[in-house]
Amino acid sequence: MPSPPRGFEVPLWRALTVFRLASLAYVCVLAVRDADRYAHPFAVGALLLLMIAWTGATIVAYARPAWRRWPLLLADLGVVIAIVLSTPWVVGREALGNGVPTLGVAWMAGPVLAWAVSGGRRRGTVAALLVAGADLATRERIGQSSFTGVILMLLAGVVVGHVARLAVAAEERLQRAVELEAATRERERLARGIHDSVLQVLALVQRRGADLPGEAGDLARLAGEQEAALRALISGTTPVGAGRLDDGDAVDLRALLSRYASTAVSLSAPASPVPLPRQVAGELAAATSAALDNVGRHAGGRAWVLIEDEGDSVTVSIRDEGPGIPDGRLAEAAAQGRLGVTLSIQGRVADLGGTVRIMSAPEAGTEIELVVPRARG
Repeated sequence: MPSPPRGFEVPLWRALTVFRLASLAYVCVLAVRDADRYAHPFAVGALLLLMIAWTGATIVAYARPAWRRWPLLLADLGVVIAIVLSTPWVVGREALGNGVPTLGVAWMAGPVLAWAVSGGRRRGTVAALLVAGADLATRERIGQSSFTGVILMLLAGVVVGHVARLAVAAEERLQRAVELEAATRERERLARGIHDSVLQVLALVQRRGADLPGEAGDLARLAGEQEAALRALISGTTPVGAGRLDDGDAVDLRALLSRYASTAVSLSAPASPVPLPRQVAGELAAATSAALDNVGRHAGGRAWVLIEDEGDSVTVSIRDEGPGIPDGRLAEAAAQGRLGVTLSIQGRVADLGGTVRIMSAPEAGTEIELVVPRARG
């Protein structure tokens, strides 16, 4: 598929247009000056007309981003090399030996610059070598001055290609910055609405029910936890107790899952920290939370959570003593649009490159194993 036009490349293509026109004017001036020294002046005039026509065609073609592809690039290079190779016949070996410049002169650098702008340093270098090789092939004697032109053309291809790649990279960074700013503004807008509605209600439930016994107190505690998590989500900060370690963005999975421990949920974890990248640990904790929510709704709320650090992977097991999951129930729930297991659990773990195993038997409870690799492929 064609790549989208890059805004930062537009000035480079315009500069190439100016270069082509200026170099063509220079070739015309030299042709008028040396007309009486050419071996075939009329052939030189015909080639000049061809150069003028081709310059106009390339200016129009390169102005359209969709046309800046291999057919045009190869045609541009082929026309210039053909004109360069015709120089010994139309100008004459004797005139070239007496110091008359080749017919292409600076104009033959046009495709080199076009290749460099379109593909960077490597493509510009390839075009420069091809054009320079054709130019050297027209000379009977190759001296220091001949190699000077080759070096200048190579430098032009490398430098312009490097600048073009820098322009592309700068535009990509600018695009990311614009997207980040838009996301930040959207988050702030949502935060205002959530703060005035959902967070106020959760905070009120937490305050009013904190001292109540039984399920009312548990609901108040859950409301407080969800308020803290939601505040962290809309503010982009890490919730208190996220268990951040000292090695970059690693967090301790034990600390993230410890907030789910209660009289109904038993948590077993290694004695040493279980470090995971922040995003991986957060998604794994969210999948565990979704599994515990299912336990609360369908299995009486009693659950056992086990964290196992196996070096190259981490396994979290959630086991309950509920009635189990009947065969076909998960597929039926997904078909009905109830995607708790499919999206909240399996989808999250799959995005992390891990696997989910669900083991269940009638009246024997359910065990869900979440296995996540430490290094994502």
